[in-house]
Amino acid sequence: MILETVGVGPMQVNCYILSCAEGKPAIIIDPGDEVNKIRAVLEKHKLKPEMVINTHGHYDHIGCDDEFGADIYVHKQDLPMLIDAGKNLSASYSSAYKVSSEIKILEDKQIIKLDCLELEVMHLPGHTLGGIGLLMKKPQTGIVFTGDTLFCRGIGRYDLPGGSRQSLEKSIKERLFALPVDTKVYPGHGAPTTIGKEKRVIFKD
Repeated sequence: MILETVGVGPMQVNCYILSCAEGKPAIIIDPGDEVNKIRAVLEKHKLKPEMVINTHGHYDHIGCDDEFGADIYVHKQDLPMLIDAGKNLSASYSSAYKVSSEIKILEDKQIIKLDCLELEVMHLPGHTLGGIGLLMKKPQTGIVFTGDTLFCRGIGRYDLPGGSRQSLEKSIKERLFALPVDTKVYPGHGAPTTIGKEKRVIFKD
């Protein structure tokens, strides 16, 4: 399996590229900026992008959605953010942007399949209404992509439109912290961590 992390944009969003092997179709998670950096990884492994999955609808995670000729996937509650520059905050913080590619909606517990890859959608509201995690089921287990819900030694913001501290903490405690402690966490920003490490440090004060 190929799992590459590309740090993109001023906020250094972690864009993840997944594929079963060289020359195979690929999933791109959160291609927020710097399309040339992302394409360089695709070209290095001779990958064809088939899906773009957004963990949520903020502009720093969706800014290159249209660049790959692939269908875009997002939770139904964040769909409005992809098509409204005011809601995805790009109108306020950068150049106004909205997605023009075809968008397909995701539901909680939906299984996304591509080649040998299987990812389970985990609805994790709190950072946004439709924020999601992606739990890998195949070709291996023990990996979750958490977007801006859970970071290494921190949690996501809840002070932006659609955010809720109560919802965010519930998502983390009831969904993410229910995963095995050795589950590796690949967050939307910053270094990887594990569920066990975060259980020891989050919500301790």
